[in-house]
Amino acid sequence: MSSLSGEQAVASQRASIETLSNVWTKTFGCIEKLTELNLRAAKSTLAENQAIASAALSTKDPQELFALHAKRAQAAMEEAQSYWRHVYNIMVGAQVELTANVEAQFKQRQHDAQVFVDTVASNAPAGSEAAVNALQTAVTAASEATSATIEASKKAAEQAREIAESSIDAAASASNRATRQAAEQVEAATKK
Repeated sequence: MSSLSGEQAVASQRASIETLSNVWTKTFGCIEKLTELNLRAAKSTLAENQAIASAALSTKDPQELFALHAKRAQAAMEEAQSYWRHVYNIMVGAQVELTANVEAQFKQRQHDAQVFVDTVASNAPAGSEAAVNALQTAVTAASEATSATIEASKKAAEQAREIAESSIDAAASASNRATRQAAEQVEAATKK
């Protein structure tokens, strides 16, 4: 039984190292996506600002400048919303991957614990049935409690995701309306 336990310990440690490596790989993948997004946003902003500066310098009257500013404000709001949606999608994707990884590792640990209990039960000396039953009960209770906690956490995360999405949509809608109204006011003022 001791060599089996040693083999199980080594396998468990190996699995833990693989899990940690996988978590770091996914984390760095998320960081890489965010970095690429930020670089694209910076390049795009620089190019747009150069185009706006050029257009602003070529305007003939203040009304054109105000109209240009209003159009740019609308575009900037849409770009900011798009940027944050991308950030949100990257973060949610990373969370989903990490959660799936944790859940798979948990199921493996549950299986390993059950194999250990079964090994102890099959090798237990006569008269130790009560101790083996107590161990089995403890492992079962711990597994059920942890499973319930994981399910509750998944539900809470899903609710938080839904709330965040609806908040993003509501904020985007409100800011689009406000920007559109401001642009319409500028256009109305420039036509007078």
